Amino acid sequence: MPEKPSSTLQDKTYQTLHQWLTVGRFLPGERLKIRQVADELGVGIMPVRAALQRLAAEGALVNTPNCGVMVPQLKRAQFDDVLQIRLLLEGQAAEQGAYRMNEAGLAKMQLLSAQMASAIAANQVTAYLEANEEFHTSLYRASGSPMLMELIETVWLKVGPVSNQLFEDKHYSLKLNDAHEDVVAALQRRDGAAVRRAIEQDLFYAAQYLKLVCK
Repeated sequence: MPEKPSSTLQDKTYQTLHQWLTVGRFLPGERLKIRQVADELGVGIMPVRAALQRLAAEGALVNTPNCGVMVPQLKRAQFDDVLQIRLLLEGQAAEQGAYRMNEAGLAKMQLLSAQMASAIAANQVTAYLEANEEFHTSLYRASGSPMLMELIETVWLKVGPVSNQLFEDKHYSLKLNDAHEDVVAALQRRDGAAVRRAIEQDLFYAAQYLKLVCK
């Protein structure tokens, strides 16, 4: 009988795949092959299978007959619904985080904004998306609300797979960091309301292009 993988390995595998989905490493409609994913992660098949099934149960992936586990494709109405939820949750977390963030946190936000600007200039999609996720995560976690952060991360799973398509149109990608710079400026003033507006602007701007790729 094959050895049962430890819960620690299962959890680590799940967390890694969760993060990959969030930053758009997998594309909408892409089939995830267990063996291939296991090879990329350097783990066995069992923890990957368990992680994929867990993500499918959460709605981040779908089980398709004769195809296996696939990344779902959002319909336009679903995307609009997710956007409204994001504006509510992330706007609230951003405003709370603005008032609670310390100087070290602010310095990190400035660095991440600079990293995103460099990634855009070099057309480095993965680098941008990873810095973007850390930027938003750092701000929202500063809110001091683990439950709010958990809800946000759940919603991110829905839109992560389409996020890397922002770079398919240079006109949109060149302006992706504008709102982040506004966030940093507002954080320096401790203006929570302005931070919230900048985050809402960021989400709305990206959505105008991303929803065009949703059916």
